[in-house]
Amino acid sequence: MTTEHMNGIGDGKQLDTATRILDAAEALFVEHGFEATSMRMITQRAEVNLAAVNYHFGSKDALFQGVFTRRLTPLTQAAVQNLDRLEANAAGQVLAVDVIVQAFMDAALEIAYDAKRGGAIFVRLLSRTFIEPHPVLRETMPRQYEQLVGRYGRALTKALPHLPPVELHWRLHFGFSAIFNAFAGNNILRLFVSDPSVNARDPRAVATYLVPFVTAGLTAPATKVEQQATPTGKE
Repeated sequence: MTTEHMNGIGDGKQLDTATRILDAAEALFVEHGFEATSMRMITQRAEVNLAAVNYHFGSKDALFQGVFTRRLTPLTQAAVQNLDRLEANAAGQVLAVDVIVQAFMDAALEIAYDAKRGGAIFVRLLSRTFIEPHPVLRETMPRQYEQLVGRYGRALTKALPHLPPVELHWRLHFGFSAIFNAFAGNNILRLFVSDPSVNARDPRAVATYLVPFVTAGLTAPATKVEQQATPTGKE
């Protein structure tokens, strides 16, 4: 996809076609996953021919990256701006862990309820991307998330000074895993019991119960890890 298409510049007809392709691919990737979504399914949903997809994106991998990156920047910016604002208002005071977690959650909710920036469908796609990472994103995602992870990591380091860096990194891993799995919209509970009170497709309900859960995990006492002896001899 060209820079002009990504930035919304250029011929109106071209932009409309590219946007329809992105929207169709986004919806299908959420419904079926990347591997199960064929180019034929995308062209049928977007009402374009294969030549149009090749012209705008060149390949299925490039299209997938285009779907992901056009939505990721607003989420990253919103999450970082939320944290910047809270830290500025705190005037040097360390933010509480639940406030930090809520700052990220508010950014996700902001996107989830804004159809122009992808809405709930993109939140689910983003979550699914983390659960089922695709090779095309493994190199680009670390660079795109560097600012986000760095900002939240530094804030949590200040809020949790008793935690060794290694344990904080583990807790960040578990925390983000819980967040993205929850926002993916999969009701794991239904695998074991039918419980209509849990609506995993309601982003606001997810956030309401997820913030205290993640906060509790992050703020738990430091884990006592016993050092295991390293084998020195040969059997």
